[in-house]
Amino acid sequence: MSPRHEAWFDDEAGPLVRSYAVTGGRTRSDTLGLDLITLVVALRTAHEAGMLEPEYARIIALCQRPVSVAEVAARIDLPLPVVKVMLSDLIEQNLVLFRTAAPVQETPNRHVLQAVLDGIRKL
Repeated sequence: MSPRHEAWFDDEAGPLVRSYAVTGGRTRSDTLGLDLITLVVALRTAHEAGMLEPEYARIIALCQRPVSVAEVAARIDLPLPVVKVMLSDLIEQNLVLFRTAAPVQETPNRHVLQAVLDGIRKL
């Protein structure tokens, strides 16, 4: 029986795999604090990732240069929560490195701002 006649294949969409099947039923992975602007980069080449499941290998191929989590989700056309779970798996396997944005302080330090203002006035 050809793949096109099987129940999991749609002629227009191609192979259909539900997101929870890709992540093994997991829907959230908040332990690493990945957000939309978190940068990720692969520590392995796309060739070295060939033994991974296809979705994971696609992420490794996309992350050969630093890229945001949002961009990864957009390029592999999977929902953001699924991509976060998959990226967390790859990070835990030391296949991907991530860097979050520096936290923004609540309010600027008044003394630092005053020193900057004084320095500008001296110019």
